[in-house]
Amino acid sequence: MGSRASTLLRDEEIEEIKKETGFSHSQITRLYSRFTSLDKGENGTLSREDFQRIPELAINPLGDRIINAFFSEGEDQVNFRGFMRTLAHFRPIEDNEKSKDQNGPEPLNSRSNKLHFAFRLYDLDKDDKISRDELLQVLRMMVGVNISDEQLGSIADRTIQEADQDGDSAISFTEFVKVLEKVDVEQKMSIRFLH
Repeated sequence: MGSRASTLLRDEEIEEIKKETGFSHSQITRLYSRFTSLDKGENGTLSREDFQRIPELAINPLGDRIINAFFSEGEDQVNFRGFMRTLAHFRPIEDNEKSKDQNGPEPLNSRSNKLHFAFRLYDLDKDDKISRDELLQVLRMMVGVNISDEQLGSIADRTIQEADQDGDSAISFTEFVKVLEKVDVEQKMSIRFLH
């Protein structure tokens, strides 16, 4: 047990994480247990390699993009708090959250934050727009070799043509939001975390 005992969460840390992410005390405790089991270096952080050992991410065509979302620019490790902040984007929106204080910060699992998170999965070069090449890369990850490059190009071109409102041959965040306005993003980008 050695180093693990010294890395137990303090109650005040749990309360801060609850406030920031909306997770319950028991969810945080359970996710901390999962975090420490993934932490093969036993140093209180996870590396990309630690994430790649998660079977669901290893088989997900967007697994690398999802893994990258856990890491800040130039960082190779993520601590528990950063891990929880990213997971919070996937926390379902509860009915009682829809009427929360309008003056407080927007919850990490709000529709807007979920859309920003999804947009960043496509915006590979982080220039605040999704280019044809970026869309092609993500489509290729999702369908593999099952579709020809010509078909993929046609899908990418049609997608951009339908979404692009300002004629720059790319999809801005505003255009991305408009395309998804009728999609139940809150439900589609949610993972049920046990209470």
